[in-house]
Amino acid sequence: MSLDDLPTGVPPRPAQEASTAVRRVDRAAPYPDKITRAEELRLQLADEIVRGVLPPGAALDETDIARRFNVSRTPVREALRQLVASGLVEARAHRGAVVARPSIDRLTGMFEAMGELEALCAGLAAERMTPVERHGLEAVHEELRVLSHAGNPDRFHEVNERFHNTIYAGSQNDYIAEITLATRVRVQPFRRAQFRNLGRLAKSHAEHDRVVVAILRGDRVGAATAMRAHIELVRDEYEIYAVSV
Repeated sequence: MSLDDLPTGVPPRPAQEASTAVRRVDRAAPYPDKITRAEELRLQLADEIVRGVLPPGAALDETDIARRFNVSRTPVREALRQLVASGLVEARAHRGAVVARPSIDRLTGMFEAMGELEALCAGLAAERMTPVERHGLEAVHEELRVLSHAGNPDRFHEVNERFHNTIYAGSQNDYIAEITLATRVRVQPFRRAQFRNLGRLAKSHAEHDRVVVAILRGDRVGAATAMRAHIELVRDEYEIYAVSV
């Protein structure tokens, strides 16, 4: 079954109301309204680390990074702090930061926690999402379908963040949404990297489709199961990507 098999008739969604529903959860993120310079730096450095441009053990000097990106040391310091939380960077007392990679056990644990939290959000969303929120979920899912054919992993990643935010908001539980979003920040570099695998965008959209169908049907168990399976596949795809770089 796909979205095409589901009945239509969800009422039109007012633009202002739609954005508010998702933004309510986004406030749990370190950067609420738009991406900050520190977040840009974090994404750029994380990308270089997972691609091997910055190898394990490489020193990450705040002054050098600030000069390279033409910024002050403040956003650099914040970006490195977040990378430490992801396990991509190791902070050494009085000796600065160096590139690290989380152990297999650490990374497995992070993805396991991510899968359970996302599954919880999806299950609750299946029971609690308002008609307006359901319409918004369909809209962002359709946007990802179009992007899955465009072959732009960075843009797909950006909209994918909105897709998951919409489900967090639909759980109607701000506390769980905050914990899930905080965990995603730690796992984000690995989730982002796997979108570069050949054919991954289309596969990700197909996995999302199973989640969306279950949510729209009000199937809590089905939504949670589909989301958990999706995150497990994301982890598997990252492992494939890591071997290739």
